[in-house]
This record gives sequence, C-alpha cells and structure tokens, in this order.
Amino acid sequence: MPASAQAEQAHAGKARIGYYIYGIVPSDVEVTQDARGIGDPPSDVEVIPHREIAALVSPIAIARPIGQPADLTAHEHLLDGAAAKVPVLPMRFGAVVTSQDAVVEELLAPNYDQFAEALKSLEGRAEYVVRARYIEQAVLGEVLSENPQVAHLREQIRGTSEDATRNARIQLGELVGQAVEAKRAADTQSLVAALTPSSVANAVRPPSSEYDAGHVAFLVETARDAAFEDAVQRIADEWSERATVRLLGPLAPYDFVQTAQPGA
Repeated sequence: MPASAQAEQAHAGKARIGYYIYGIVPSDVEVTQDARGIGDPPSDVEVIPHREIAALVSPIAIARPIGQPADLTAHEHLLDGAAAKVPVLPMRFGAVVTSQDAVVEELLAPNYDQFAEALKSLEGRAEYVVRARYIEQAVLGEVLSENPQVAHLREQIRGTSEDATRNARIQLGELVGQAVEAKRAADTQSLVAALTPSSVANAVRPPSSEYDAGHVAFLVETARDAAFEDAVQRIADEWSERATVRLLGPLAPYDFVQTAQPGA
C-alpha cells in the first residue's frame, strides 16, 4: 500500500475516535484505577491538562449514539465520585470533541479564567440534595382540618355520583392542589431556613411530584458535612408523621455552576 494511502487510512481511523467530556477539575488530579466512563464495556477515564485545570475525558467512537440511561448514570457516577474528593465543574451530558487538541483549544484554553475561578470557589465544597415528599393521607388530613371550604365540599360530594357533582369535584381538586402548593412553599422555606446555618448556598428545585414537600440543593463545606447531615436528620425526625425526607450526596455541584460547551 502506498505511503499516502496508509497515512489517509490512519487519519480516517483516528477521525472515528473522539473524546467524551465529563467535567473540569484541577490539573493535579490523578484518576483512580476503578474510574470508569460511559460505554459497554465502560471506557477508561483520562485527564487532559491545560495549565492549572484539566478535563476528565474518555475515548469514544464518534459514530456511537449517546443518550441511553446507562450513559447518563455513568456520567453522573463519575462526576459525583470526583466531587467527593476534589472540586469539579460538571459538563452538560453529551459533550464530545474530535481530539485531545480540541479539548484544549475549544474548551480549556478559551474558558481558562472562568473555570479556574469557579474551581477555586468550589474548593472543599460539594452539593447535597434534600428531597421531602408528603405522606399523602397525612397532608390531605392537614388540608381538611385547616380549610373548612375543602372539608365542606368533600362532605357535599360524599356518596354522590361523579356526573352529579362534577363541578364540585373539579373545585375540590383545585382547592386541594392550591392548599398543598401553599404548604410546599412554606415547608420549603422552613427547610432552607433550618439548613442555611450548615451550608453556604442553596438552590430550590421545582417539584417533580404534586406531593413534594421540598426539593432543595445545598452547597456544603465538606468539613461540615456531618453537621449538615445531622440537621437534615432532625428535620426528618420532626416531619416523620407527615413527610419522608431523603438526603443525596455528596454530588457534583450541578445546581451551582455554569460551564461552557466546547467551541462556545
């Protein structure tokens, strides 16, 4: 085979492999042997440095479609594992570039100052998410006891056909929804107030269920994570008869950073 044909074939082979980008970390980060990226089998994770920052990446076939649930799980698992040890800026899911040079030229170099400053601000901090969900019968009991109009409508439609009380049922549903929404707003405010002393920032997430009592992300000093967890447990104990409280973390600070995409 002529040398030119061999070079062209080699170039084409290289073009088929790109680099999937998970996030930005300090350049002195060392990847552990058990770190795995997306793919089946999972790909090895590499660090591509530029001055004092670096990108966590793994090789990927350019033609490989990305978007399976397992891909998202692997993306988040790697970032959350990194965030437990070092500051990390998560990239949006699905960022791929064509070469190691492109990682530097399209992402790290043009955003160097922004990334370096953000990493510095996250040193010794990680995200925790607190999600509280009402126990349905408990919160409905609260609504009935606190709202005479709701209690009256409920009694009015009890034992009647749906067709005969259609409007009343619609009104009842709307009133209950409004009452639960008001409770959620108050309970979210209480959640934030109780956990603010042991955190440095918070971000209220929109409810994912009509019975969410609160869904809030907190940025926490890792040196104070035990105090934060204790505060969450106190809320869980206090709300035990009306809501379940879950704590997730440490996580990558998805709710507290904004990162540029390659080529942005």
